[in-house]
Amino acid sequence: MNLQDNNRSFLWRMYKYQGERFPILGHGVLIAAFSFSAIAYSRICRGAEGFVDWSTYFVGIFTTVSLFLLVRIFDEFKDAEDDAKYRKELPVPRGLVTLRELMWVGIVVAILQIIVNLYFFPKMLLIYGIIIAYLLLMGKEFFIAEWLKKHQFWYITSHIFIIPLVDIYASGLDWLLEGVAAPAGLMFFFAVSYMNGIVLEIGRKIRTPEQESEGVLTYTSMLGTAKAVQLWIVVLFATLCLSWTAAHYAGYGITGWIALSIAFVICALPAFLFLKNQTPKLAKGIEITSALWTLLMYLTLGGIPMLLQF
Repeated sequence: MNLQDNNRSFLWRMYKYQGERFPILGHGVLIAAFSFSAIAYSRICRGAEGFVDWSTYFVGIFTTVSLFLLVRIFDEFKDAEDDAKYRKELPVPRGLVTLRELMWVGIVVAILQIIVNLYFFPKMLLIYGIIIAYLLLMGKEFFIAEWLKKHQFWYITSHIFIIPLVDIYASGLDWLLEGVAAPAGLMFFFAVSYMNGIVLEIGRKIRTPEQESEGVLTYTSMLGTAKAVQLWIVVLFATLCLSWTAAHYAGYGITGWIALSIAFVICALPAFLFLKNQTPKLAKGIEITSALWTLLMYLTLGGIPMLLQF
């Protein structure tokens, strides 16, 4: 932690901030795949040929990527008190960036989102507005912050809804802009997105006993190591089942089921190994395979089948 960094230019500090809290490259690739697959799945389900216009896609991923950036910024405000007390190494508590600076970044990003959507596809503004309204409610913890802190299940399940909401926006770049009804299979695709969010959330908060620290909420500290990992495996399997259903609606047949099953086995392996040998490396492996599962699932349900059509 170099405190001299706090005196450098705003752009440099923001670059440093994103590297720690919202890596544009890593997050951008995952969200771009997420958006591509949502559009592709929608088109495949309704039998439309080809992909949407690439300009529509790239403008759309600007919105989806920057929406998740807003989620990150809102979290900085929401968690500011706990971060200042327990996680002083993070960018905001150590003074790399201030909440005021992040507030202005968020305002500029939101303005750009509105301008871009208003200019290119105003039809999307309704869905965009719903997402922003939900994000604002999340920022206020739905006005029941103390209750949510005492009921972590409802805290997590309520916050994860932002993911399928963004998914609705991404898929709408197909069906809504085309002026047709959303295909029925999208409901299962949205359900998979929601469950993927829970997979990611649990997966990144599994620790060995020696990795636990005061004030840092993890599922292993709440549930115990074995129960937390078992819960992650159950959620991953539930997501697999929903993925099978989504694949059925897209008409992928046995090939899609096999591909998803192989992805499940590969991604679940670190968790089963962790139950036998609790090491920091395997705990990190669960976090990594949570992201890998999400990427593989999206590519299997929408991305790869669409690419095969080109």
